[in-house]
This record gives sequence, structure tokens and C-alpha cells, in this order.
Amino acid sequence: MPNETSKSKKSKRSRRAAQREAQREAPREATREDPARNELISRSLESAQQCLLQQDYGTAFVHYLLVLNLAPVLKDFARESFRFTLFKWADELDSIGRIQDLFDSYEQALELYPVDEVIVNSMGEHLFRMGFRDEAAAHFHKALKLRPDFPEAKENFYRVANWLVERWHFLMLNDHGRNRKYQLAIQRAVQEGFSTVLDIGTGTGILGMCAKKAGASEVYACELSKTMYELGCEVVSANNMADSIKILHMKSLEMEIPKDIPKRVSLVVTETVDAGLLGEGIIESLIHAWKNLLLPPPNPEEPLSTPSQTGRVIPAGATVFGMAVECQEIRRHHRLCVPAVGGLDLEAVGEIRSPVSCSVDADESAEPYTTERLSRLPGGFTALTEPCRVLDIDFNNVQELEGLCCSKTTRLRVPVTQEGVVDALAVWFQLHLDQENSISTGPQENTCWEQAIYPMQSPAHCSVKCGDELLVEVSCRDAYLRLCCVAVVRDGQTFHLDSMEDDDGLISQSNPEVDLCSALASLQTRHDTPANMFTLECSEIALLNNVTYHNSFRTALDKLLTSLRASQETQDPEVCCSEPLYVLDVSEGFSVLSLMAARLGQDSGTVLRAYSSVEKEQHQALLQLLGQSNGVEESAVEFWLSQVDDESALLQRPASEKLWSAIMLDCIETCGLIRQRLMEKATLARCLLEDGGRIFPERIIIHGLLVEADTLLQESAVQGTDPTLGFNIAPFINQFTVPVHVFLDLSTLECTHLSDPAELFTLDLMNTNNNYDSRDIRVRDSPSVLFTHLIQSSFLYLPLMCIMLM
Repeated sequence: MPNETSKSKKSKRSRRAAQREAQREAPREATREDPARNELISRSLESAQQCLLQQDYGTAFVHYLLVLNLAPVLKDFARESFRFTLFKWADELDSIGRIQDLFDSYEQALELYPVDEVIVNSMGEHLFRMGFRDEAAAHFHKALKLRPDFPEAKENFYRVANWLVERWHFLMLNDHGRNRKYQLAIQRAVQEGFSTVLDIGTGTGILGMCAKKAGASEVYACELSKTMYELGCEVVSANNMADSIKILHMKSLEMEIPKDIPKRVSLVVTETVDAGLLGEGIIESLIHAWKNLLLPPPNPEEPLSTPSQTGRVIPAGATVFGMAVECQEIRRHHRLCVPAVGGLDLEAVGEIRSPVSCSVDADESAEPYTTERLSRLPGGFTALTEPCRVLDIDFNNVQELEGLCCSKTTRLRVPVTQEGVVDALAVWFQLHLDQENSISTGPQENTCWEQAIYPMQSPAHCSVKCGDELLVEVSCRDAYLRLCCVAVVRDGQTFHLDSMEDDDGLISQSNPEVDLCSALASLQTRHDTPANMFTLECSEIALLNNVTYHNSFRTALDKLLTSLRASQETQDPEVCCSEPLYVLDVSEGFSVLSLMAARLGQDSGTVLRAYSSVEKEQHQALLQLLGQSNGVEESAVEFWLSQVDDESALLQRPASEKLWSAIMLDCIETCGLIRQRLMEKATLARCLLEDGGRIFPERIIIHGLLVEADTLLQESAVQGTDPTLGFNIAPFINQFTVPVHVFLDLSTLECTHLSDPAELFTLDLMNTNNNYDSRDIRVRDSPSVLFTHLIQSSFLYLPLMCIMLM
């Protein structure tokens, strides 16, 4: 009987397997034997191809879905056409704001091609552009797993890694002095009895692990970033603390007792401070912690209260310092510094400034400061004042924290010790971890923090001399520390930088003699000239201040227009004088190249229509004002995006019967990288050029040299083989190592040159046959450098990208 039962079960399993196999074969047989089905597939495939020719990508996409679901055997055959259709349809959906439909289309595509690395990577690109950085990183990572040598996915992953794990994480973990001081302060607090700990903004979990290692009985941590939360969980688990440290994926402001942690803790540790100290929201998070998560602070009237009954914060407080500096590099990124570029007079347009501002009339979205490492600024800086104490904060005093957010603006008088032009107020702080341990972020310190820079945004240069005093307003608004230099006091007289009224008696009384001089001067002022003020991004202002760049482009544009006119005359001399040249500038952001082309055409008597792709109304208004002030006819420059339905049509022709005479492409990002998909844009641009038309610039020549730079190593990965404070962290965070550094300046980078500069490769935008897929470059290294050392710590530095305009 047992044998018969066994045989019967085996027979049933065989029958079920046969049934499943028959079910799998059924669609294939149906495809082969069902004429109506085959006819539907054939017609749908033909319709998809017809729709592609008509650029009806949505309908083509639906037809392909039908075909591939009915006939999966055609997947390999239709893969390339399906990808093309999907990408075009997705771009169209993106341009009209149908975001959900866009992602639904990608989900449908991935159901058909779940391991297609190109589709996975493309969906990641859309996710990243829309701000879903964690999800984008997951798609790029998946694409790389599917095809490790996929260059687009690799570049995308490197780019998103910069967002998900910022470079300062590596600097921070490589800052042994900072790490050790935090460890000592935490160890001391735990040993004093503050044994229940909450780590706010835990990152890799290092501070929470320090608390547990010091003997804390309970440790909790929270982290908002999904990527850092997952990384922190990995690190804690690898260090055998997963059961003793609870990490929550949430903001501390959302934590509740007993929902998230069972009871109030006695110690909060955090390092949620940026270069301006308060910019990461430490004030708000600590006020919430004191009210909802921390035990109350020690009561002076009950000195015998034990640590287990009271709360404490590490860091205990901070002192903020500031000084006025003169720095050409800061100035050129925040204010217009030159009267003319590329043959265009800029003085008539009024004031051009960056969006970084603390003034009372600044936009609410404006950042009050930017950040710089002063020691690395090209050209250096000059301190015009001694460092002054700006603010003292006690993080263990909740009443003081609450008062800071609603306190009135205070004014400081800062003596000037060096003659010069005030370009900015530089700010740093000293973080008091406890009574014995502190960390300074000053310009002379080598820490993971940069300095906060509050640029001057007054209409005129603020020139000062020894003996003057700067009147600086200090406030804490919207969780930011704000500093604004509002006046200069000289010989008892106050000169307001923005004509601010005296409302509190701190300003000295006016001098009748000075008032008379001002009145006489105003009689000679042209009141019919409107006071304009335009805002450009810092990188756009820096480019506008680059005289050499624009003058080179002007010279090359002049040659280009001469060449185009000669080509026009050769082809049809009769219409050459009446037929206009069509020039399109598709530069990213604000650009005056279209205006330069229009001015050159007008000066040479050439009929020319220049088109600019700038989108913002303020940018268009600035270009129009520049054109008026430089005598350019209003009809000579038009705004192309206002004439197309969506941005995907940016490189279309200006009229149905015309092609472009020249298309100006923006090839290099301000950080130094070649723009993504440049060669694809160049290919499309070549198809839209008339006979003899040119892409501008035509070629890009990339140069490079080998350098040894410890600074780049510190910013690239956690260094060394020893664990960080005894914890195993490096293998996990070093997954996000990015081998490309941007915004470098060789003049201030501390490095050793290991080779001479060498030409690496050329990108020819007009003739791709001149380009090469790969090239071996041999450089002569310095004989004093050991080869093994060269392999371990050298970088390829790209100091110069020569743009061959003609």
C-alpha cells in the first residue's frame, strides 16, 4: 500500500506539471494558429510604425503595448523601437505635466522588459529631475547591476550620490579631532549618569554608537534621509548594535512618546549644524526636544537632582564670530563688476545681484548666505576687521532658544582695521560640546565645515578705511542667522548703504552741510532713468563678469557671421542681401550671446534674426533692456521658447521652409563637466542647419594632468584601514564614493603635479567622424614620485576645456 500511495502522488505531480507546461505553451500555439490574433498583431505593429512617422508617440506606445502583450516572442525584435517610442512619449508627458501618466507608462514598459537597463536608467533620470532622489538612485543602481559597464547609469549614479551622501560626510568621518572630541563629551555625559540617549540626525549612526559604547542603557536615533537611514541601519548592524540602538526613519519634530520612544531621554546628541550654525534647523528641533522628548534641565533651586531626572544636550552651546572681508572671487559671483562685455554696454541696466541676500526687501525664498572655504578661494581674501563676537547660544536653555526666534534685530559696531572694499561678512562658530571640549570652524581651521558668506548687496561699492565702523544688523528669522551690513560710520557721520531711515536713535544726527551737498548733487541726477534691479544666479553673474570669455565669443561670432554671409553669397547672390540669417542660442540659464550676434549683424549690415531660449520673464526683460541701451533693434532678438509648444521642440526650425544658420550650444557646465547628452543635441542640431550652417562652438578640446591631492582623498572616501573610533563604517559609506570632483581651482588646490598637462581628446560637434571612442594617453610623471604612491593617491585633473569656436 505505501508503494501504491507514493506512486499515486507522483502521478498527480506529473499531471500538474504537464498542465502547467500546457498553459505556458497555449499563448504560443494561439499565436501560431489563431489567424485573427495574428492579423491584429500585424496591423497593430504596422499602426505603431505609422504613428512613429507621424510623431504620434502616445498612440504608437499603446499599439506596441498591445503587440508585445499578445506576442511576447516579438520583444527582442521590437526592443529598440519600443524604447524610442517610450522615451519620446515620456518627454511629451513630462512637458505637459502629466507626471502620473509618465510613470504609469514606465511601469507598463518594465512589466514587459523588467531587466532592460536602458529603460530602468531612463526612469531613474525622470525621478531625479522631479526630486525623487532616493528612488532615482535605486533605479541607477539596478541599471548598473544589470550592466556594470553601462556608462550613462554609472554617470547618473555618481551624480545622484552627490545629493544623497554629500561630500561633507566623508570629510566629517575623516576629521579625527572632531570625532574624538564628540566621543569624549558623550562618554563623560554617560558616565555622569545621562544614560538614555537620543541621536538627532544620526547619519551613519556614529554618535549613537559612541553613546552605547560608553555604557548608555538605551539609545534611540532618527534620520530623515532614506538613504542615510538605510546606511545607518547597515552600519549599526555590522557593529553588532542593531538590538541595542533603535533607528527611526523620521524627523525628530514628528517623534512622540510613547509612540516612537517609550519615555523621555536624559541626553540628546546632535550635529545638525551647517556653516551658518542654524541653517539645518537645530533651534526648532531642540525646542521640540526639550518640550517633548527630553527630561527637564537641572533646576538651580534643586542642586541635588540626579542626572537620571534631568536632561542635557550635546553640544551645550555655540559662539558665533564674524568679520568683513574683501574678496574678488566672492564679488564676481554676487554683483555685476564690469561695465561691458562682448561689445555690450552693461551700465545702463541698473543693478544685477545674486539671490543671496539678508536685506529686508529680499524675497522670502532667498538664501541669507552661501558657503565658501575661505582658505581655498582663488585670489585669497583680505580681512578688513578683526573677528568680532556676534552671538552666544546656550542649547541647554529652552527659554533662550525660544527667545532667539522672536528677538528683535540687534546692531553691532565693528571697527575697520584695513582699508578696502567690503564684499561680504564671513561667519563661523565655536561649538561648545561640554565644558572641556569645543570645535572651531574658523578660516584657519581644517574642519569639515566651510564658512558662511553674507555677500554685500548694496547698490554701490562699500569702500572703507581704518578708523571707520561698520554697522551690522543681526537677527534670527526663519531659523536662519542673518547678518546685514547696513551703514558705515566715519568721523561721526553715518552713511547708509541702502538709505535706511534712523528709527532708534543709534544713528547720529544729520549734518546740514552734508544735507546741502546731497541736495545739490540730486539736482544733477537724471530722474528719468528708472532704477532697475535684476536677480541672476551666482553662476550666471560670474559668467556675465567674465570679460575674456565674452570677448572671445564675440571675435568668433564675428568670424562665423562673415563665413555664413560668404556661404550665402556663393549659393545665391541675388537673395543674399535680403535673406536673413537665423541664429539660435540654446544656452542654459541667462545668456547674452543672442544679443551679441544681433549687434554684430546690425553693425555689419547683415540681416539677422537672433533667437534666445531664456525662459524667465526677468531674464527676457534684462535682455530687452540691454538691447535698447545698446541700440539693437527690438525685432532683431526674439524669445524662442515663447514660440514653441514645449521645451522638447527647442531645436525646431524658425519657419516651416527655413533651417537655422547657426545654433549656439551650451557645452560645459559651470562646475567643469561636459553637459549631459551634448552629442545627442549636436546630432539633432546638425539636422536642423541649412547648407553651410554651423554649430557654435564647433569643437571642444579637453586637457588634463595628474595631481596628488590629500584634500581630494579626504572628500572622496573614508580613509585608512583602521575603524573610525573603533566602529566599522568605511565599507558602507564608501559605496557612495564619487570619483569626479567639480568646482575645483588648481590655483588654490593643495596638490603636487605628477605630470605635465596633456591633450586628452577632442569633441568635434560638426563632424563626429573626427571623434574617437577611446584613446591611450601617455604622460611623463615626476621622477621624484614613487609609482606605487602615484597609483594610490593620484587624480586626473581637467584644468582647461578649450572651446574651439571656429
